[in-house]
Amino acid sequence: MQLLYGTANTAKIHHMQEMLGDLDIKIVGLNDIGLPIKEIDESGKSPLENAKIKALAYYKSFKVPVFSCDSGLYIDGLDKESQPGVYIRRVNGKTLNDEEMIEHYAKIALDLGGEVKAKYKNAICLILDDNKIFEYDGDDIASNFLITSKVNPKRQIGFPLDSISLDQESGKYYIDMDANSADINKNGIAKGFRKFFLSTVIK
Repeated sequence: MQLLYGTANTAKIHHMQEMLGDLDIKIVGLNDIGLPIKEIDESGKSPLENAKIKALAYYKSFKVPVFSCDSGLYIDGLDKESQPGVYIRRVNGKTLNDEEMIEHYAKIALDLGGEVKAKYKNAICLILDDNKIFEYDGDDIASNFLITSKVNPKRQIGFPLDSISLDQESGKYYIDMDANSADINKNGIAKGFRKFFLSTVIK
């Protein structure tokens, strides 16, 4: 089955393709469909709300099976008002570029002792047709990791924070981990996403 992934971020598309692996699902991105793409107002207050907003908008525009994902970043040691949440790139009203993101979150880690526990709360909304809408934000698709103030010089387009993100078990930078470890098995979320698609698309 072919599904439209509601993103133009090629790194995210590749990541999802790798996680789903041998499942009978072909994933295409917004850049693959050759149609105008309108900007979506991601005004939700949670990753799940934003995922649903995007999926509904793309389904309305293209009328094909589509799914969208969204993430919120939560950092130990920050109070509720200071948590990035769904505004990972937006700080004080400004949208940060990749280097500004790395600098901003590396400084937060420095202020909190140089290394801090963090979590990506991930969410997905899948629309197969007008009557089949599925949404999920369970812990098995959340990522726990460490943010360090020591910036790795390498960069991953589409995943800037991989340059300051450490795997909790190995202590390795995400940017230095091989594709099998970093993309497919990153914190076990592949199992969660596979389970979601197996229960909704492949029955």
